[in-house]
Amino acid sequence: MSAVEEFRLPDLGEGLTEAELVSWAVAVGDTVALNQAIGEVETAKAVVELPSPYAGVVRELLAQPGDTVPVGAPVIRIETADPQLSGGGERRTESVLVGYGPSAPAPSRRRRPPPVPPRTPRQRPDAVRRHQESAPSPAPTALPEPGDRETRTPIRSVRRQTASAMVRSAFTAPQVTEFLTADVTESVRLLAQLRASARFEGLHLTPLILVAKALLLALRVHPELNSAWLEDSQEIVTRRYVNLGIATATDRGLVVPTVRDAEKLSLPELARAIADLTATARDGKATPEQLSGGTITITNVGIYGVDAGTPILNPGEAAILALGAINRRPWVLGDELAIREVTTLSLTVDHRLVDGEQASRFLADLAAILIDPVPALLAQA
Repeated sequence: MSAVEEFRLPDLGEGLTEAELVSWAVAVGDTVALNQAIGEVETAKAVVELPSPYAGVVRELLAQPGDTVPVGAPVIRIETADPQLSGGGERRTESVLVGYGPSAPAPSRRRRPPPVPPRTPRQRPDAVRRHQESAPSPAPTALPEPGDRETRTPIRSVRRQTASAMVRSAFTAPQVTEFLTADVTESVRLLAQLRASARFEGLHLTPLILVAKALLLALRVHPELNSAWLEDSQEIVTRRYVNLGIATATDRGLVVPTVRDAEKLSLPELARAIADLTATARDGKATPEQLSGGTITITNVGIYGVDAGTPILNPGEAAILALGAINRRPWVLGDELAIREVTTLSLTVDHRLVDGEQASRFLADLAAILIDPVPALLAQA
């Protein structure tokens, strides 16, 4: 005897209600083993593999890549063999993922794949203008169809989630941003020394690592920047741990992988954790747990040559720090003019939790560590 079992999309964590089917790794007629990866779905936070809860033969795929599938909806039917013949013992009833089970089926929503725009070589605006001025006027032609003049791309999970979070943050928390420009020449020198040190061999050391460590040290004196406002219970939660979020640009959109208990890490451990997490996030393999639970965030706008920004808070956090580009600039040093390595730090805070004086003192203390990093950073390395 055999039976046809339906696999329903499980809750992949964080209370998610739906996911987008990215791809199938199996086809109708394929034989699958228990826990074999049969496809990938994209949630609001990550791309996750779906392991099969059954061993058998695929009889029907109930969703197609691009479909948005509600949690609990059936996605595949698998014909299972008689357990006594296959040696499988009792029929599997538990899911390998959180929340698998008896949710009622729900219809999936088919998403039309976005059109692929033609690839054209990059052209300089001045060259295009000269070409247009010298070219003969074309003969009148019919107006192009609207689809030829614009491209419409479906808003996918990460982009939709980011947009929702940013709108919620902007219209919930009164946000204020402060700026401080600092001479970080000594931090740049220290970074060069650490890169040559055997203790940091194989680690990708960037200014962000030193700034992250300086932020963690400054939070010891200013814990209010590591707090949260609970509207429902009218409470302020001050955390005695730091889950440090690192804003990371990916092909899927902006995500924020989180270094948990970052305050406990040495400088090499922090560098390794940030490198590993951001690489995982860029590959689209970060789990929902790795992309949630942050208490404060850093974003590095300086890697694009940007001097400063006004970052928006992640919901549930009291502060976010933006690191600007580090450039050689004229700087008054004592009574003389010198060329120094200079950057701008931008700090956005929730004004319900952090007032102007607290934000200013935190930013000043953080900058002081970067101005003279050896005593503080090496003592904690």
